[in-house]
Amino acid sequence: MPGNSFGQLFRITTFGESHGHSIGVILDGCPAGLKIEIEEIQRDLARRRPGQSAIVTQRDEPDHVEILSGVFEGIATGTPIALTIRNKDQKSKDYSHIADRYRPSHADYTYQQKYGHRDYRGGGRSSARETAARVAAAAIAKAFLRTHGISLYAYVSQVGELVMDRPYQEVDPTEIEKNIVRCPDAVMAEKMIDYIKSIRKEGDTVGGVITGVIKGCPVGLGEPAFDKLHADLGKAMLSINACKGFEYGSGFGGVSMRGSQHNDQFVTEGDQIVTRTNYSGGVQGGISNGMDIYFKVAFKPVATIMRDQNSIDREGREATVKGKGRHDPCVVPRAVPIVEAMTALVLADHLLRSRAVRV
Repeated sequence: MPGNSFGQLFRITTFGESHGHSIGVILDGCPAGLKIEIEEIQRDLARRRPGQSAIVTQRDEPDHVEILSGVFEGIATGTPIALTIRNKDQKSKDYSHIADRYRPSHADYTYQQKYGHRDYRGGGRSSARETAARVAAAAIAKAFLRTHGISLYAYVSQVGELVMDRPYQEVDPTEIEKNIVRCPDAVMAEKMIDYIKSIRKEGDTVGGVITGVIKGCPVGLGEPAFDKLHADLGKAMLSINACKGFEYGSGFGGVSMRGSQHNDQFVTEGDQIVTRTNYSGGVQGGISNGMDIYFKVAFKPVATIMRDQNSIDREGREATVKGKGRHDPCVVPRAVPIVEAMTALVLADHLLRSRAVRV
């Protein structure tokens, strides 16, 4: 399999390169009758698009989406939905200097070795520009999830060593979009913004962490062995450019606890079965238990820095890679809608799959 598709019943296949004519996605499996609002797709694309603030890449892409098929009179017909986004602001000449050189921590070398021929303009298919197609398709997945009472959101909880110590239960989701770093803590957000600006002035980059939250997930999503819900969420997150880690529930912090502390006791609230604590992160045995699902996604510093770096060329000779072009000093502000997108795609797929389990 070429690895350009994701999902089983709610399935996307993306296409296109960073500096090609356009990028896009084919979405197959969207239930007929779902209302499709192009404004909702456009709104999520605007949250991901480059050039939106002073702390992201200044590539100026409007990211205007076109619906080519699968929607009639604003309603999904049940046939494949094709979406495309034209590339408008490519500056391919910014990459001519690395046509035969391998940038440190980029996919240049691995793509060259795997395929024998690579599109070096902006990284080609390895560019995070491809994720715009995922975000567009996932806006439709979010609409589908809302019809089943499922909501989700993500936010920046760490930049470098600056950590927001407020747990997700105390976060007001309406605060996320009130600042350009998408941190729901206004005081910490200002510190993060100033830090990212200072990193950019130094010609360097910094990483961060995004926290994701799912509410209203019904009991029973996920499969018992290889398609566990948390495993598919982990795969989804690790498919995002620059992602280096995923943890859910208590995560790595749980190793310091005893079983007597970590076990989530079942209790009843009215006619609902819930757990007193939620160290499991809403998933047990790979299957959702009805509690909130929460997780963290770690992103490395962006590999392109505005400094000269030592490397080698295609012939193995020592070479210098110069820092050029327009790049994010920190990926996490624009990665928030991407994390949401991959979450929505996993949930939509598992929601459809759950319908086939019981009569």
